[in-house]
Amino acid sequence: MSTGGREAGPRRMRFFLGAFGQPGHAFPMLALGRALVRRGHDVLYETWSRWREPVEAAGMDFVAAPEFPVFPSPGQPVAPYEAVVRATAVTRPAVAEFRADVVVHDILTLAPAMAGELEGVPVATLIPHLYPVGAPGFPPYAFGARLPRTAMGRRAWGALDPLMQAGLRRGREELNATRARLGLPPVTRLHGGLSERLVIVGTFPQLEYPRPWPASVHVVGPVEWEPEYPEVEAPPGEDPLVLVAPSTAQDPEQRLLRAAVAGLAGDPVRVLATWNRRLPPGPVRAPANARLVEWVSYSKTMPACALVICHAGHGTLARALACGCPVLAVPHAGDMAENAARADWAGVGARLPWRLLSPGTLRLAARRALAESRLRVRAGELAAWAAANNGATRAAELVEELAADSP
Repeated sequence: MSTGGREAGPRRMRFFLGAFGQPGHAFPMLALGRALVRRGHDVLYETWSRWREPVEAAGMDFVAAPEFPVFPSPGQPVAPYEAVVRATAVTRPAVAEFRADVVVHDILTLAPAMAGELEGVPVATLIPHLYPVGAPGFPPYAFGARLPRTAMGRRAWGALDPLMQAGLRRGREELNATRARLGLPPVTRLHGGLSERLVIVGTFPQLEYPRPWPASVHVVGPVEWEPEYPEVEAPPGEDPLVLVAPSTAQDPEQRLLRAAVAGLAGDPVRVLATWNRRLPPGPVRAPANARLVEWVSYSKTMPACALVICHAGHGTLARALACGCPVLAVPHAGDMAENAARADWAGVGARLPWRLLSPGTLRLAARRALAESRLRVRAGELAAWAAANNGATRAAELVEELAADSP
């Protein structure tokens, strides 16, 4: 793993990157951009304005992305695909002026992909989490169900395939209507927002259910970056250290943080809890064995932890496992239930359903997770794999290969 300077790469190339601005999407793309810069390439990164400083500090050029919402919500002024059309009009001139060899877009950010296609530039997709495309016998993505162990279970999930396929066809119709407005031909594949040529999946292969993989899809391992932050002092003592690391985008009431601090009070553990710059709506009393802080560096803190309690956002989960630390996942929204199910299936964590969360249930779940030595052993195996397989470096190699193979 390189920690500075430039790495050896092929001829100097130009890469246009575009990502949604939430940390779970912006950070992995920033890691890829930094790896490309270190390999001697020119990189222009389009994302939310809040990340300009770290992008430029990593040696990339920055362009502000239109900050339209991605998912529909009541009263939303711009529908998702209307936002894509508007954003593409902004992004396309930047792609053209930069003269990119390859455009790499985040799975939630279609405008760079559309702009690249309009400009005749090869397009790659970065998925900063588990691969969301299903396979026969798999439970639907984000249901939070584990892979079935029997033929009967596979048939049961297979009964939902017609419903899931109908939803994908509706999504394709909406996408093709958007493409028509932009002057692009329709796509026939159901997951038309993903590149046909290169899809980079930034997760542990050990978290992916066994399946035949398309030749264009590569699971490279976590693609990680985090802001610089000094070390934070943990509560004193020799008891196991438990980090409470809530989502930066979910749980505005900080219900998980409150339950963990209250539930673990008096237990033989030290609790370091961060509110991740999302202040709780009211005071949270820290017991004698706990410390509450605004922010921590996960890479500096997690290696010393015996357990990470989190919502199971992919970035937090992957960072914990890369540090050899098992997790207690309390999924709240989005794909968190899927991430929690995969951690359970892979033997690197335990999970507690959101509807059952309370100080008492969290206390019991944490005690059981801390007592399960197999979780730490398995998490250590994933950490060893991550140390030998740099996800950002492998992702950079793949987009270099795409550029080299394109006319």
